[in-house]
Amino acid sequence: MDINHIPKNNDQLVKYAEDLVSLFKSEKIKRDEIEVLNQQLLGYARDLNNTIVELKSVNMELQDAYLDTIHRLALAAEFKNEDTGAHIIRMSRYSALLAKKAGLSEEQVLDILYAAPMHDIGKIGIPDNILLKPAKLTEKEFNTMKTHTNIGAKILANSKARILKIGQKIAISHHENWNGKGYPLGHSREKISIYGRIVCLADSFDALTSMRPYKGPYPVEIAVEIIKKDRGKKFDPDLVDAFIKNLDEFLKIKEETGTNESISINEFKWSERDRG
Repeated sequence: MDINHIPKNNDQLVKYAEDLVSLFKSEKIKRDEIEVLNQQLLGYARDLNNTIVELKSVNMELQDAYLDTIHRLALAAEFKNEDTGAHIIRMSRYSALLAKKAGLSEEQVLDILYAAPMHDIGKIGIPDNILLKPAKLTEKEFNTMKTHTNIGAKILANSKARILKIGQKIAISHHENWNGKGYPLGHSREKISIYGRIVCLADSFDALTSMRPYKGPYPVEIAVEIIKKDRGKKFDPDLVDAFIKNLDEFLKIKEETGTNESISINEFKWSERDRG
């Protein structure tokens, strides 16, 4: 039957059929276009993911370079000391462990691990004849030695980097004493930065048990007794308690960092500086 001869009342049905065919074709085109767009979006997502991975890699490289620079700067400050590299590793790990045992956050523990090596960066401004003197320092020499705290703080001042800001706090405060008789500011108790209090104890333990120009390594037993004696005087009492309670873990770090320095109590001799 010719479509033109379809009864008039069927004209509307024909129109609907034609519209449906047109709509189907239109929707098919749209579906094809949507599929193309989906594929493009998937491609964009893959490219974005690859870019993010690359940026993370670059960021990690920058962070590693940043931390390596800090470490090398700390090495430069104590270059004359043959044990400098091991000392920096040990005392920074001691500091991080003590921070953890003292209840600091994971972020703070990492902060002190990375910032602690800068504690003596100011020694770069102290003459070698004072730094390496084997005998007891004169009052004038000791006053010069004490300026390394201020020098270090000035070197690290005005930085926008979090680790360097913490490094500055450590540099200026790691010779402050719990009883207020330290230097350079004479601060006491909680007025001393927690970072400085931690590094003070960690650095002291490593200095006592390691070779120095003015002394041989002290036995661990002697070092621990010295620290106990200075509890509440030089050192934060709570930190001393945490140190003593976890002494085995500190000694494990000492072994892992390659220091085989040891001496029996029978062979032990007080250094002229400590005796005075």
